[in-house]
Amino acid sequence: MSQSIYGINLAKHSFSIHGEDHQGKLLIHKTISRSKVLSTLANIPPEIIRMEACGASHE
Repeated sequence: MSQSIYGINLAKHSFSIHGEDHQGKLLIHKTISRSKVLSTLANIPPEIIRMEACGASHE
């Protein structure tokens, strides 16, 4: 079983999520609000998630 990879761009108010399977097929690509991050990630299978944060995301 090959794993899918999800990328999440962390920002102050909105988050972009992009996921692909092991063959490069798009699984998800959407922008969500901060309040929906946990529920969105909880509803996808356990996989590799890579995070990127913009310079002001920590403020």
